[in-house]
Amino acid sequence: MGHRTEKDYIISKGLLFQKKKNDKPKIRKGFLTVLIFFIVWTLWSWVPVTERIELELLKNSGTGVRIALITDLHSCYYGKNQNWLIRRIDKEHPDIILLAGDIFDDILKDKNTKLLMEDIVKKYPCYYVTGNHEYWSHRADEMKEYMESIGVHVLAGDCETVTINGSTLDICGVDDPNDLTMEQWTKQIDEAFSKTDESHVRILVSHRPEKVDVYEKYDFDLVVCGHAHAGQIRIPFLNKGVYAPDQGLMAEYVNGTYTLSNGSIMEVSRGLARESTIAPRFFNHPEVVIIELK
Repeated sequence: MGHRTEKDYIISKGLLFQKKKNDKPKIRKGFLTVLIFFIVWTLWSWVPVTERIELELLKNSGTGVRIALITDLHSCYYGKNQNWLIRRIDKEHPDIILLAGDIFDDILKDKNTKLLMEDIVKKYPCYYVTGNHEYWSHRADEMKEYMESIGVHVLAGDCETVTINGSTLDICGVDDPNDLTMEQWTKQIDEAFSKTDESHVRILVSHRPEKVDVYEKYDFDLVVCGHAHAGQIRIPFLNKGVYAPDQGLMAEYVNGTYTLSNGSIMEVSRGLARESTIAPRFFNHPEVVIIELK
């Protein structure tokens, strides 16, 4: 190495200064790229999808039953007169629709929920249970009365038996436990289950997926739930949510099909909430779940 002159020092210092100055646009460009990716992916995650599940649960020679599971609408907007959502449901031609809570919201107005319900109840038998947001609105009784007035079957510790395509189903439902003691809530399940027949397909409609330890005490063939919103930010490949209400971090029961210890199947929908939530959905499309009972 030769001796460095003052001129060499000035040149090298100038190059270093130039490099530092050039680093700032690169940092800004990188940040902008990440921001654009986050915005695009979030918008993409707002696009609703239809998930199709097949379950071998029928106990006789029926030709199959198609169930549409709708949860956690939170009165969110799905096109003029809710046409985006209605067309998605109509395309599937369900035999029945199960509405597993938070169909209304405690902040957003009821308009979008009513537009949806007043359309689909004319075409399909609809069975509804409350979610926690109906109770947070302090209008749960009013909402249930509205549902009953338009022809929706409101289940609160009740069970209704229906025969569809040659198969008999006992459809049970419970209120959200938000305003109930655990004793009152389990009493509702007891009362509903007592009306079932083991030769029928026994279905429980409940808002809360985290109550697995309770559901495992009963011989329901199928339990359908919502509430978790798939953890809002869903972790791909692990099928866990970053955070879900009443489950906390790395929530387990957030999306899809779970087999409980007693053999019951629990189906958890990611729900349809969009603009009602504080945090955006990420890796987490809102969904209509179609359950084919075979």
